[in-house]
Amino acid sequence: MAQFINKKENIVTEAIDGLIQTSGGTLSRLDGYPHIRVVVRSDWNKSKVALVSGGGSGHEPAHAGFVGKGLLTAAVCGDVFASPSVDAVLAGILAVTGSAGCLLIVKNYTGDRLNFGLAVERARAFGLKVNMVIVDDDVALPELPQPRGVAGTLFVHKITGAMAEAGATLDEVTRAAEKVISGTKSLGMSLDTCTVPGSPKEDRIAVGKAELGLGIHGEAGVEQIDYVNVANAVAAVAEKLAPVMDNKPHVVLLNNLGGASVLEMSIIAYELTKSSISKNLKFIVGPAAMMTSLDMRGFSVSVYALGEDEVEYMQKSCGPAAWPGCVDITPVSIVELPDGLTPIRPVPSEHQATADFLTKCCDILISAEVDLNALDAKSGDGDTGSTLAGAGRAMIGALDRLPLADHTQLYRAIGQELSQTMGGSSGVLLAIFFTAAGDAASSGLPMVEVLKAGLSRMQEIGGAQVGDRTMVDALKPALDALESGLKPAADAARKGAIHTSTIVKAKAGRASYISAEQLEGHIDPGAEAVARLFEQLSA
Repeated sequence: MAQFINKKENIVTEAIDGLIQTSGGTLSRLDGYPHIRVVVRSDWNKSKVALVSGGGSGHEPAHAGFVGKGLLTAAVCGDVFASPSVDAVLAGILAVTGSAGCLLIVKNYTGDRLNFGLAVERARAFGLKVNMVIVDDDVALPELPQPRGVAGTLFVHKITGAMAEAGATLDEVTRAAEKVISGTKSLGMSLDTCTVPGSPKEDRIAVGKAELGLGIHGEAGVEQIDYVNVANAVAAVAEKLAPVMDNKPHVVLLNNLGGASVLEMSIIAYELTKSSISKNLKFIVGPAAMMTSLDMRGFSVSVYALGEDEVEYMQKSCGPAAWPGCVDITPVSIVELPDGLTPIRPVPSEHQATADFLTKCCDILISAEVDLNALDAKSGDGDTGSTLAGAGRAMIGALDRLPLADHTQLYRAIGQELSQTMGGSSGVLLAIFFTAAGDAASSGLPMVEVLKAGLSRMQEIGGAQVGDRTMVDALKPALDALESGLKPAADAARKGAIHTSTIVKAKAGRASYISAEQLEGHIDPGAEAVARLFEQLSA
């Protein structure tokens, strides 16, 4: 997979310089490139306890992104997924340690333990007060004698960082770190592996599977489970965390492992607040990318039972922009719609034949969801099928509150329903279509003329004409032929839909932004939906 990098050898140094140049002057680095890569606070005066962390790169914004007031004093950066050298760690310690001392916060990996540990011994030989703590929060492998250090490390950074900033001693900061480490538990899940620059991607996670308990360096997880949806994914993580949690208020850190979208992370947060551990979750950090694994499409959940004295430290403001803050988890707040927007519901009425007809129309659109999405992906954003199917499902769910026996009011009610439940421009256009059809029906026009009036208004407002490569190319010919029956209308709709595959310059809709090469040979998905609807109604 292509990546936005220059030379593989320069990835870390260029990324560090990019971070520093965009920090507003708050960050600096030690000399010694490319072997010594240490990011430090520009304002540091060695008057307080220094906090140093680090490890392999590829976890950004950790660790350099958390250097700043109230968090880390320095971060030592290794190559991607590789521990920094002893000299690099020692350089970081010597650069920031004063009489108050220094605490090293190290994740539990052999390379980090050895290199940071030896650097501590050498620093002590210089007469410096230096302590080291090892974070081992991963609960993926409970029988493992040396659990990995993962995103829960950030709890240690935040609490000890706030304490050090407030003037706590090295012993106090160290004890606090050890307490946080002993109580922090983390677990990750991903739908895909990460892509290490310059190396082939490992495709070990099959389609339809999610890996539970994988590490932040692409290490394999404990097991692969069937992936159904985000609800079952979060439930699987919560099930593993529940046995290691006390029945106390916890802070939860919801971490994006690098490749999940912001939209996905918000849905994961939603499911987390409904999960089996939600009753013990009081505060949340994130959702945000904090300790990533390059572009891994996954998330991790870290929990810690906060003591009363630690809440202030977790919620204390700090300098680094990468820290998203720690806030209370609150219920959804709902504000009533302003006057004039609350929908006026028509009086429901029953008419079985109409209900059956509408249900059949909706079922046709629902069954076409996958095909229409695939067609739309060739000329748009791939959601036409989902949009129409979603509207169909919503319409079926609304049948019991529609005026089925009064077709004039029914057209208007369908328009109102679509305006609320169907997204995108197609939802607005079809809402206009049915609302205008209702207006025409109230004048006593026959059904075909009513539908043509709806189309005319939709074209007037939407601007699409026959030949512009939209649903109009199938809908107008179908309505023109409808007086002769459904079969002629279906034939006309199919002919119009097929013709859209020869139109290489769309004049309306998202396809108008697509090149001729991408459009040629592909039927417009909206026109295809219209053709399928008439064809299956006439069958």
